Amino acid sequence: MRHYNIPIFVPHKGCPHDCAFCNQKKITGQMFIPTGEDVKCAIEAALHSFKEKDRFSEVAFFGGSFTAIEQKLQEELLSAAYPYVKSGDIDGIRCSTRPDAISDDILMRLVHFGVTTVELGAQSMDEEVLMYSLRGHTAEDVRVASKLIHEYGIDLGLQMMTGLPGDTFEKDIKTAKEIIALSPACVRIYPTLVLAGTHLCEMYQNGQYIAQTVDEAVDICAILYEMFVTANIRVLRMGLMSSGEINEMSQSVVAGPCHSSFGELVKSRVLLDKLRHDAIKEEDKMVVHVHPKEISMAIGNCKHNKEILQKEWNSTVLFVADEKKELYLP
Repeated sequence: MRHYNIPIFVPHKGCPHDCAFCNQKKITGQMFIPTGEDVKCAIEAALHSFKEKDRFSEVAFFGGSFTAIEQKLQEELLSAAYPYVKSGDIDGIRCSTRPDAISDDILMRLVHFGVTTVELGAQSMDEEVLMYSLRGHTAEDVRVASKLIHEYGIDLGLQMMTGLPGDTFEKDIKTAKEIIALSPACVRIYPTLVLAGTHLCEMYQNGQYIAQTVDEAVDICAILYEMFVTANIRVLRMGLMSSGEINEMSQSVVAGPCHSSFGELVKSRVLLDKLRHDAIKEEDKMVVHVHPKEISMAIGNCKHNKEILQKEWNSTVLFVADEKKELYLP
């Protein structure tokens, strides 16, 4: 079934802290605050554009800490979307927020207005990393908020970042393990980018922070991806969505693993390990059978995987599209 989000950006308005890495205007590409009428217009436009009748669609309030904005605005936006949930035109509402902006009162309001998923920006479960990143909340806040969301019957989503100040490979693995223990329905993984106008940019320019390379970020995210998939947790996204402000050519991105197809790079890296065990020797070449849906990813960006395998095997590698082959990735 095709899954659609109808994104409504509520940028930064609810955030009580300026995190070291965050420049919300650059991330969302906008700063205006939507109204209830804007929500209705976005939903109507989306409903007219959907082609599939068999679909799952949600209004998604992204871009800031939704539950930290003033209650009046929350209710205006939610009440504009809720009638479409009641009528069955859309299947639910999701929002993203901070772990320290969750309470019984807030969750009762969300349930009342038909919210089905809450995504928490955990970012890390390491206290030192959270402190250096100026998050303003603790790992325990993430645990408490996650438990409370489960108790209200709302699907939990968790977001984590790699390469934050004070972060290490071991801390990223620890964060992923703790996230898995909290039983989210879905996760997002965001490698840290150094954006102009942020505290992290000052740290980078002063030599206090070293940004991840694309290869480093892909390597760790490939491990995290497999950890989550093995735990039956859906990985919704890896890497920030490209926009006018966030892309490889943008001057807003000062450093870090920015790539327009970062998620594809990660999945291609995961496939590489699987392909190593699935090749067949045929005469003077190695042949790998791959489902047609994954053959491009198997070959890799700029034929990266193919070149690695040819070098490792010292042989020509031929990828064959095979409908009978099971998909490697979910």
